[in-house]
Amino acid sequence: MGCNQCPRKCNKERREGDTASYGYCQVSVRPKVARAALHFWEEPCISGEEGSGTVFFSGCNLRCVYCQNREIAAGVRGKEISVERLAEIFLELQEKGANNINLVTPSHYYMQIKEALLLVKEKLRIPVIANTSSYESVEVLREMEGLIDIYLADYKYASRELAAKYSHAEDYPQMAAAALSEMFRQVGEPEFDERGIMKKGMIIRHLLLPGCLEDSKAVLHFLYDTFGDSVFISIMNQYTPLAHVEKYPEINRRVTDEEYEEIVDYAIELGIENGFIQEGETAEESFIPAFDGEGV
Repeated sequence: MGCNQCPRKCNKERREGDTASYGYCQVSVRPKVARAALHFWEEPCISGEEGSGTVFFSGCNLRCVYCQNREIAAGVRGKEISVERLAEIFLELQEKGANNINLVTPSHYYMQIKEALLLVKEKLRIPVIANTSSYESVEVLREMEGLIDIYLADYKYASRELAAKYSHAEDYPQMAAAALSEMFRQVGEPEFDERGIMKKGMIIRHLLLPGCLEDSKAVLHFLYDTFGDSVFISIMNQYTPLAHVEKYPEINRRVTDEEYEEIVDYAIELGIENGFIQEGETAEESFIPAFDGEGV
């Protein structure tokens, strides 16, 4: 049976070792993982002091031209593992003191992740996070109900034109909007432990792109109008132009302080209270870990 786990609906069989069978995500049916380790650069209520137990999956159903994880997004780096090994990794991260299991780019592996989580459900005592682009199938997300505690989800664009140009997915805005609604139905209002670490709920991230202020304002307006303060909205200024965006000169620069201040001011004007902003020179920091197979 062909794979239709995401909105691309490639209907490819994703056979092991047969690259011709791979879908848009460019990986086979076996989970391919580039890194599984503690990560300290998520929002404070996710990383805390102990770190988030991140599992970076290879492959992706988007092709964002500015992607900082490009070396794994195209399915190049990583090691194919069994579902049983993936389940073991979850427990190993828990033993290392992780605040949560953070599944980075899980969309094309949800059924395999579901199987792995069911294997360790009785032993796993920490929340499970789906760290996603939100370019998701609502039907597949429903399969994950009760297994995902936190959705750390993007909402990249309100504009179909920008979505097509920069992520090769013209239908992203409506697909992601429907996915976000389903995520919220599953996890509801945010809950925290005594340390301030999130146990349940939703954080929606938006990365400000250079010159795209009006679209970002439309994104924030939609999110606040839809969810109010029942979710946290994370406004990110860490966009860093890498070599492969030279073909897109309009975004081949960093976001200015003035642009970021304007979008933060707009969020305040809207009335957003549950939010995260980035301060300091975040665009000069590296949020890209070494995809060296650690923990795999």
